[in-house]
Amino acid sequence: MVRQEGAAMKVGTDGVLLGAWVNIENTQSILDVGSGTGLIALMLAQRSNATIHAVEIDESSHKQATENVNKSPWSNRVCLVNKSFQSFAFEGDTKYDLIVSNPPYFVNSLKPPELNRSFARHAEQLPHADLLEGILKVMKPSGRFCGIFPYVEGNVFVASAATKGLFCVRKLNITSKPKGTVKRILVEFSFNREPIDETTLSIYSNDGEYTDEYKQLTKDFYLAF
Repeated sequence: MVRQEGAAMKVGTDGVLLGAWVNIENTQSILDVGSGTGLIALMLAQRSNATIHAVEIDESSHKQATENVNKSPWSNRVCLVNKSFQSFAFEGDTKYDLIVSNPPYFVNSLKPPELNRSFARHAEQLPHADLLEGILKVMKPSGRFCGIFPYVEGNVFVASAATKGLFCVRKLNITSKPKGTVKRILVEFSFNREPIDETTLSIYSNDGEYTDEYKQLTKDFYLAF
C-alpha cells in the first residue's frame, strides 16, 4: 500500500493510469519526473527490471516517497532525488531509456491555498518548456517519454515538442464515460516520427461501474479488481 499523508499531491487515477499504460519493453533505465508519493516509480519497478530514478522537488513528498520505496520489494532499484528537475537534468549526464511524468499542469487557474499542493498542481515550478528541455537533455536517442496531461495542455505540449524534434507516437484519450468529453490524454513521444497510435478509454460505464477496459489496464494495482 502506498502511503500519502505527507505528500503534496495524493494518489489519484492519473498516476495509476500512467503507471499502468507505459510501455516498459526493452527498458533498463527509467526517470520519473515529479515522483510525488513514488506511486509511478513503484508501479514501473513492479512491472520491469529497470533501474529507476525518481525526482521530486517537494521535501515532504520526497520523504513520503522514501518511506514508500523503503517498505517496498523494489527499494534496491529505485533511487529518490530531492531536487528540481531543472537542476537534475542539467547537472548530470545520465541518459534514460524511458522518462515518465505526471507533471504540474494548470497554467492559468486559481491556486489551492496550500503552497506545496499549489506547486504540485501548477506549472510555475516546472513550466512545460522546462520539462521539454530537460527531456531532450536526458533521454537517449532511442528513448521514449510518456506523460499524462489535461486535454488542452496536452495538445499544446504535443505541438511544442514537435518543434523540438520530439514526436507523439501513441495517445490514449481518457473519458469519464463512453462518448464523453476527453478529460486527459496519455501520450508517448519518440525522436522518430511515426503515425500516431490513438485510442480511447472510458473509466466508467454509463451505469457508473468501472469499464472492463479500465479494469484490464489497472488490475495489477487495485485489490478490488
